[in-house]
Amino acid sequence: MQEPGSYEWWYFDAEDKESDLSFVIIWFAGFPFSPYYMNHYEDWKNRVVTCAPVPSDYSGFSFQLYENDRETLNFIREGRNGLFESNSSNIGARFEKNRFSYDEQRNEYILDIDFSFPARFKEVKVSLLFKGLQRLVYEKKDQNDAGSGYRHQWVLSVPRADVEGEIEIYDQQKKKVRTIPVKASGYHDHNSGFVPMQDHITRWHWGRAFSGRFNLVYYLIFFKNAVSKPLTLIILQDNTTGENTFLDRAVLTESNFRRGLFSPLHSRKLELRHENICLKIDHRRVLDAGPFYLRFTSSMVLEMHGNRHEPMEGISEYLDPTRLNSRFMRFFTQSRIWRDGEESLMYDTYNNIKRTLDWKNR
Repeated sequence: MQEPGSYEWWYFDAEDKESDLSFVIIWFAGFPFSPYYMNHYEDWKNRVVTCAPVPSDYSGFSFQLYENDRETLNFIREGRNGLFESNSSNIGARFEKNRFSYDEQRNEYILDIDFSFPARFKEVKVSLLFKGLQRLVYEKKDQNDAGSGYRHQWVLSVPRADVEGEIEIYDQQKKKVRTIPVKASGYHDHNSGFVPMQDHITRWHWGRAFSGRFNLVYYLIFFKNAVSKPLTLIILQDNTTGENTFLDRAVLTESNFRRGLFSPLHSRKLELRHENICLKIDHRRVLDAGPFYLRFTSSMVLEMHGNRHEPMEGISEYLDPTRLNSRFMRFFTQSRIWRDGEESLMYDTYNNIKRTLDWKNR
C-alpha cells in the first residue's frame, strides 16, 4: 500500500461462551484510525508539510481481551517502517514480535503473540491455532468509481474456525503469571483501501454469529458520496447442506438509537431484508466504545421463507469514520495508542485511570 492515506488490516477474533471470554487481534499496515497518520495526511493535503505520509510508517498491532463482558486488556501499538513486515508470496505478517502465518495444507493460521505493556505493568504471550472449519475466500469491492478501480476491498477468509491455545499474562507488580486456556470459535477477514476511510465512508456495520446449523456474516458500508450505492451483504453457510448463500442487496432498517459522550450516534437494533429472508440483530451489550467505534455482543434471529431459526449469539461492530475528521476526537483516540518514539500525556493518563479501575474491580 503506497498511496497516502491507504490502509490494510488483518483481523482475527474468537469467543468462548462457556468461560465468557473473547478477544480481538489485528495487524495494520497503514493504521486507518491513527491520529498520527490522519494528522500527517491532513497537513500534507493542506500543504502544511511537503512530505506525504507513507502508510508503512503508520503500521500497528492491537490485542483486546474481554472477560465477563468487561475489558481486561486493550493494547494498541503503532510504529514506523521496520517494525512491520509481510511477504506478498505468503499469507502472514509481523509487527515486532507478534506474527501470524498460514499453513495451506492444514488450513490453519498460527498466531504467536509476545508484547510488553508497561503502561499496565503486564507482559503478554499468546499461542493460538485457528483451524478453518470451512475456508471461504470471498471478495467484496466498492465498485462505485467505474473505470478508476475500487477504493475499499473486504476479503472473507475464515467465516468460522476452531481456536485452541493459551493466553499467558505476567503481572509485573504481583510477580505472578496467569494462564488462560483457549478453546473457542473464531473468525478471520482482511480489509484494504486506497483513500482515507473518513474521506470515503460514513457508516460501517459488521457482525458474525454461529449456530449449530449456520455460520452467518453481515457486512454493510455506506459512502460519503450520496450517489454511491451502499455495499450490503449477508453470507450464510449452511452446515447441514454445505451450501453458501450470498445476499448482496439487503435493505437495512435501524431503530433504538443511542449516543454517548465519546461514542457516535448508533442504532441498537438492525433489520436486514432480502426478498423472503430477514435478519434481526439486537446489540445487547457494549464491549468496547470510542469516539468513532463500538463493539457489541449481539443476538441475531434469522427468518427464511416464513420459518424462524434458532437465535444466534455473536459479535458486532459499528464504525463512524467521519468522526475521525475531528481533531478533538483524535486527541482522545490518541489516549489508547502507544506510538513508538512518541510521548503522550493522554496515553499515560488514560492507562493510569484504567489501572485504578482494574484495582478497584478486583
